[in-house]
Amino acid sequence: MKLRKLGVLMTVVGSIGLLAACGNKAENSKTKTNEIPKEVVMGLDDTFVPMGFKDKDGKLVGFDIDLATAVFKETGQKVKFQSIDWSMKETELDNGTIDVIWNGYSKTDEREKKVLFSDTYMENDQVLVTPKKSKLTTFKDMKGKILGAQEGSSGYDLFTKQPEVLKDIVADNDAVLYASFNEAFIDLENGRIDGLLIDKVYADYYLTQKKQLDNYNIIKGPFENEDYAIGVRKNDQALVEKINAALKTLKDNGEFKKISEKWFGEDVSPK
Repeated sequence: MKLRKLGVLMTVVGSIGLLAACGNKAENSKTKTNEIPKEVVMGLDDTFVPMGFKDKDGKLVGFDIDLATAVFKETGQKVKFQSIDWSMKETELDNGTIDVIWNGYSKTDEREKKVLFSDTYMENDQVLVTPKKSKLTTFKDMKGKILGAQEGSSGYDLFTKQPEVLKDIVADNDAVLYASFNEAFIDLENGRIDGLLIDKVYADYYLTQKKQLDNYNIIKGPFENEDYAIGVRKNDQALVEKINAALKTLKDNGEFKKISEKWFGEDVSPK
């Protein structure tokens, strides 16, 4: 009987020790997450012009690439650019595959529940792009028409949250979803969709580079302006503070303006 009691006691003690070890492991993991990494892995959609994309030689370039390079030079950290599936960006952040989401990433109420955002560094609009030959010049003209959008984009979030704007009137009451805007534009150009809900910054740059700006309507609708910011894990407060301080320094010393004018021909920092 005593031996049995002793065995039970040892089991209980062992269980307590195991729980304590697990607790310490979890605490250590949490502490590690709060540490500022020496190398920051930046997740991006490598097709999102002009923010972050691959040039003809396969090199990652863009406004966000240049800005991130300058920011992390200022913070004294190395940065590694990691191409990701944009629809899985928050999951990649949670899993620790990446440390920041930075690629024309719009602040939204839903996203703020999942990530901690930096200060706004740029503003953007969601616009409707249609071929001029289609005669579709307003959001209301999309009644019964086929709309395209990027999966996981803030534009599609707005599409679903404000259904009266487009969702209630377009064909099938939904949008055709694409992994990238590049694919969506190909379908728009070939008449497989009638309109594309897209970031204005992307539409302007893409159509300008293709010398097709005069052949398309870029239509501003009732959606509110968006703020582009950098997303980090909720408990990475120290990292986001370093990023914010670096952004301010780059704006104060004129480096932000220099990078901005390179890609947009003007200073796009929030006024």
